[in-house]
Amino acid sequence: MPTIAAQNSRTTTTTTGNSMAKLNVKSEKMQGSSYKIPTLESLQSDGPIECALSNFQLLNSPLFNKGTAFTESERDQFNLHGLLPPQVDSLEEQLERAYKQLSGIESPIQRNDYMSRLRVTNKVLYFALVKRHINELVPIIYTPTEGDAIAGYSERLRKVEGVFLDITRPDTIDQRLTAFGGKSKDIDYIVVSDSEGILGIGDQGVGGVRIAISKLALMTLCGGIHPGKVLPVCLDVGTNNKKLLDDELYLGNRFPRVRGEKYYDFVDKFIKSVKKNFPRAVLHFEDFGVTTARTLLDKYRSELPCFNDDIQGTGAVVVASLLSALKHTHRSLNDSKILIYGAGSAGLGIAVQIVNHMVTKGLTIEQARSHVYLMDRYGLITTNLEDVSSPAQFDFAKPANKWENVNTKSLFDVVSSVQPTCLVGCSTQAKAFTKDVVQEMHKYNERPIIFPLSNPTRLHEAVPQDLMDWTNNQALVATGSPFNPVNGYIISQNNNCYSFPGIGLGAVLSKATTISDKMISAAVDELANLSELKEGDSTPGLLPGLEQINDTSARLAAAVVLEAINENVHRCSSDVPREKEACIEWVKTKMWEPKYRSLIRVQYDESIHTNQI
Repeated sequence: MPTIAAQNSRTTTTTTGNSMAKLNVKSEKMQGSSYKIPTLESLQSDGPIECALSNFQLLNSPLFNKGTAFTESERDQFNLHGLLPPQVDSLEEQLERAYKQLSGIESPIQRNDYMSRLRVTNKVLYFALVKRHINELVPIIYTPTEGDAIAGYSERLRKVEGVFLDITRPDTIDQRLTAFGGKSKDIDYIVVSDSEGILGIGDQGVGGVRIAISKLALMTLCGGIHPGKVLPVCLDVGTNNKKLLDDELYLGNRFPRVRGEKYYDFVDKFIKSVKKNFPRAVLHFEDFGVTTARTLLDKYRSELPCFNDDIQGTGAVVVASLLSALKHTHRSLNDSKILIYGAGSAGLGIAVQIVNHMVTKGLTIEQARSHVYLMDRYGLITTNLEDVSSPAQFDFAKPANKWENVNTKSLFDVVSSVQPTCLVGCSTQAKAFTKDVVQEMHKYNERPIIFPLSNPTRLHEAVPQDLMDWTNNQALVATGSPFNPVNGYIISQNNNCYSFPGIGLGAVLSKATTISDKMISAAVDELANLSELKEGDSTPGLLPGLEQINDTSARLAAAVVLEAINENVHRCSSDVPREKEACIEWVKTKMWEPKYRSLIRVQYDESIHTNQI
């Protein structure tokens, strides 16, 4: 972190106001000789924390605030007496109190509100609470509940988080980004969204900043990226959501979504600013629309280490689940046929990742693509131009003349003709995987692999209970949202938190210049190998348990680091271990953990400290 001290002083917005923050900084500068000179140039994941804040400013900084856990010595040093009750709590006692408060709230969206308030109050307590109750709380802070929070952003807003870049003011991009740092070590990971394709609920305008915030929460929770070295960014380019445009409380730009050259010029200015101000940061594209997501990834992935979670992250975790299922049933990916129902960003991303993985195993691109079938709202993607709604779909189009006698708009008929090994749902068409469709697939597969992935839960193509009942518990199922075990079988969630935190952490630690297909495939293989399925026993899930996510992410990150070194796209030092297990242990030492660390008061130093809180 820029010394934790620093990050917050100069123009920090707190409940005491900007002017008070500035007065405090000026006062501390005058008293500087009584405090230690800062020695750290960036935020660290362990050891004491250098802090230039005190009094209300410190209590209003979620990165440094300990609340009732400030020690007597810290209360003396940072002028906190009278601002806190006399009892000094441990983190354990705070966790007990917070969970008791949370347990009294029944509504998922209200629980999400509680967790959001905690996040902007005390990040250590927030992440420690989620980590302790991870299976219960990830669905609250991320999908499916976060989708409802995003949809209601303008009505539910309490405290602003993130950076808002306005397409009507492109010349202010640099100024807005550098408010959160201006040195190469200030920011490690950036999530940016233009909010066009949010979590299966579509265009959410400025509310999409919350998907960036929630993704970064998972980067910290699962991947150990320091919460003070991340940056959520919203590109406000307007919205085509009429409900938002008509809402008098809507906080974003009130005009239709900007397209074309003006849009791409705006994104390009943002990318240039990121490269200039945060040259080692990893850039994560999130929930862009189907017409822009692939274009932006292809354009910029050679310029900086960037990653599209909807295309690459979703694809990575789905391929890992698929490999796990195939290995369990003694089948091969290169001998499989995959039918993807839904050909938007997620569906195409899964298709591309499957192809990339097949290519790493020896197939040509053309051979690999022949194994993948795509359906969208018009039916099976074929070479008939009217069947293709996006240029990216052409790569997977099947010869139209070979499908003349099949009703390509019928999922049942396509399943009957393709006889897929694996059926993937990314359509947001609830109950599309009917009993007839599933049992038709089961006719050709003793162990059908079925992944209904659409979010939120109400849009799932099928529910696990039905899939298991219709196949006499023979289906190997993973879903997009969490489900309880069915008939004794654990249902793994194909949650991107299994993939992007490890890939992102590996890219950060290797200081990668790009995130290559082979780096992602290395992570996929590692994740698939962590499956707990055993010979003759399908009751464990296809993926490791979420409670093991830190170890999982560390292993994926090490695989990414080693592949980056192998491809010579790294900028990390030569002392990074080259042996797998040693590299895993090295990665773990770099991961931030939610625990209180002692604070050391230092002088405010403009050359070190940034404005981020």
